[in-house]
Amino acid sequence: MSRRKRVFDKPVTKDARFDSELVSHLINKIMICGKKSTAERIVYAAIDRINENSDAIDPLELVTRAIENAKPRVEVKARRVGGATYQVPLEVAPGRSEAMALRWIIGFARNRKGVPMHMALANELKDASSNQGNAIRKRDDVHKQAQANRAFAHFRW
Repeated sequence: MSRRKRVFDKPVTKDARFDSELVSHLINKIMICGKKSTAERIVYAAIDRINENSDAIDPLELVTRAIENAKPRVEVKARRVGGATYQVPLEVAPGRSEAMALRWIIGFARNRKGVPMHMALANELKDASSNQGNAIRKRDDVHKQAQANRAFAHFRW
């Protein structure tokens, strides 16, 4: 049993423009050093940019589809059994899978050098919504690793 106190989920505030928890999560992940207004400007500019060229009616549709496509279903976790460490495939909780997808999309957008952040984020979201790009490749790598280690699935507990 853990000696720490029980962790309660914080209520998520929705963003002002789209009234969406997902966009709020994206803004909070982009934010650096507490500069929320800068993070909001980046995210809103990226959403406006990806909706310029698309025929989607709802501006959040592409963002939601991109994050849904980048979410991993399974991952591997190291388990130590009898002196040996095994990579055990486990199913990912919904909150964790969304956090991983956001982290991968933002991380790959930040690694695009020489491009403003709102353009890099827009490109990454557009790629992920069409099942391409770095975040999708990362998700596929995680799935391949879990598939390769499915022989150790019985170490799940």
